[in-house]
Amino acid sequence: MKYIIETKNITKRFDDFTAVNSINLKVPKNSVYGLLGPNGAGKSTLISMLSTIKSPTEGTAIINGYDIIKEANDVRRSIGIVFQSRALDDILTGREHLEMHAALYGVPKDVREERIEEVLDLISLGKKTDEYTKNYSGGMKRRLEIGRGLIHHPKLLFLDEPTLGLDIQTRESIWEYIEELKDNNDITVLLTTHYLEEADNLCDEISIIDHGEIIKTGAPKELKSELKSDTITMTLDNPEKLLSLIKNKSAINNSLITGDELRLMVAKGENFLPEIISIANTNKLFINTIELKHPSLEEVFIKYTGRKITDGAKTAGGKR
Repeated sequence: MKYIIETKNITKRFDDFTAVNSINLKVPKNSVYGLLGPNGAGKSTLISMLSTIKSPTEGTAIINGYDIIKEANDVRRSIGIVFQSRALDDILTGREHLEMHAALYGVPKDVREERIEEVLDLISLGKKTDEYTKNYSGGMKRRLEIGRGLIHHPKLLFLDEPTLGLDIQTRESIWEYIEELKDNNDITVLLTTHYLEEADNLCDEISIIDHGEIIKTGAPKELKSELKSDTITMTLDNPEKLLSLIKNKSAINNSLITGDELRLMVAKGENFLPEIISIANTNKLFINTIELKHPSLEEVFIKYTGRKITDGAKTAGGKR
């Protein structure tokens, strides 16, 4: 079995509103796969169907070889899920949360304690293990929720906006944790996010989802390289003169001057950069600062959706 998830025209409608529209998706085993889209794009609704919480209006999906409609119980045994909204009981300890979920998922009693210790070691709660979760930081609570989703050794872990609302330092620690999870365990992670940096750092492959449809799929590096346009930004005393000397170069796709700043959109910027510097030096034009940036996922998203991911999407049905 090459794919842990295969959807077949999966669709979800609420009255006359289509939240997920005939999506076909294939997620390779043992990968981190990202669903990238703004709030309201359909990510959470898709996850709800794949995890058997909601039933599709049309179509279906195969998870770990099981049909989400005909073999829902087998699907549930194959997955772990961390919801976007926090779902911890403040008056339970971290250990008690794991004990409860191990029992709910039917982890055999003779291996339950060993499994709990294994997960506790993985999520690194330290001295907080036997404290009430109301005393945990946001990052610790998130790690506990991820650990809880792993207690029954699932083949697939759904992480729905796992770092939403966390500060950047905590987000980065969660990213490191997810990387370790993939590297050290036989597990596939399906991650939904609207943080572009998160998708770029973590995901082997992403699908851009907008208005309930998959717009584009590929590895982040490949999607960015398809744009074939790097950005070179320079500050100098006479940007107009430098632009007049290089504007006919075939590598340049676009240019913009703002005050003493010259911004160029170019193909293969690392190859063109030495030529720019050479021309500037020959013509005694002193460049104060220069920066080369490769295409970002934000530019990819804008290309395929026509808007920034932070623009969001308001729908009749509220959050999707």
